[in-house]
Amino acid sequence: MGQYSIKEIEQLTGIKAHTIRIWEQRYGFVEPHRTDTNIRFYDDEQLKLLLNISALIRNGRKISHVSKLSKDDIKQELQQLTSQSDHEQDYYAIQVDALVVAMIDIDEARFEKVISSCTLRYGFESVMVHLLIPFLHKVGLLWTTGEINVAQEHFITNLIRRKLLVAIDGHVGKRLQKQKFILFLPDGELHEIGLLFAKYLIRSRGFPLIYLGQSVPMHDLHAICKSYNPDFLLTYFTVGYQADQVRGVVQELSETYSQTRFIISGPLAGAAGKSLPDNVVRIGSVEEMISFLNNLTIQEA
Repeated sequence: MGQYSIKEIEQLTGIKAHTIRIWEQRYGFVEPHRTDTNIRFYDDEQLKLLLNISALIRNGRKISHVSKLSKDDIKQELQQLTSQSDHEQDYYAIQVDALVVAMIDIDEARFEKVISSCTLRYGFESVMVHLLIPFLHKVGLLWTTGEINVAQEHFITNLIRRKLLVAIDGHVGKRLQKQKFILFLPDGELHEIGLLFAKYLIRSRGFPLIYLGQSVPMHDLHAICKSYNPDFLLTYFTVGYQADQVRGVVQELSETYSQTRFIISGPLAGAAGKSLPDNVVRIGSVEEMISFLNNLTIQEA
């Protein structure tokens, strides 16, 4: 069972801590547990309830109305709200919270239902950008605070990985562009969701690529580059690297492949420093990645 501080609840639900305290006093619901030293905390069921309440409040429901509803009534109103929502941003915000609940409950069927309905409505690329990446940010918050365990984190990332692989396979054989990519993670880097999504984006736009995946030793990368002669190298720095190590990888590859553009991304990419070699491009978000690839497609047209 998770134990969430009121600050963590605020970060996960978007409901201010003082608002939660006011609701507790005024409406007498969502009573927190307390430690032996009288510090309040919330469990998984309370987090799920507050996620649902937050979605209703964001979409115009009054707390005075919501406070009178049973848990089943809240779920019913949320389902109705989801089916009626025409605003993409509001729709996705509700579904992000639904994925958090699915992860806490280890509920694969619910996860599949959310992803399938969103993909049918908006397409996979939109789902990845507006649903799965915001959801993964919440997963990261839960992971760093210790509120989800390794099994929960692996459960959800493997489901997302499976979705990405299926989407990538849908573009096998599509080759419309000339410039070639090699995608890899440096030695010791194992978190490949970002790199897999980059593979999807690149392949869906018709660029040929070689995907090397996780933890690629530098000498093996050199051997592949020598035979494939890519126009672009692309990697992600996510965890496990110190700033000087990131700078070392960037410097070595930018010098070794001075005629190749080297794209870096991920949470630790900023450790490469503000001043980058001329052939290195740092991409800070998935939106920037999409824009970069779209512009490259236009240039080749």
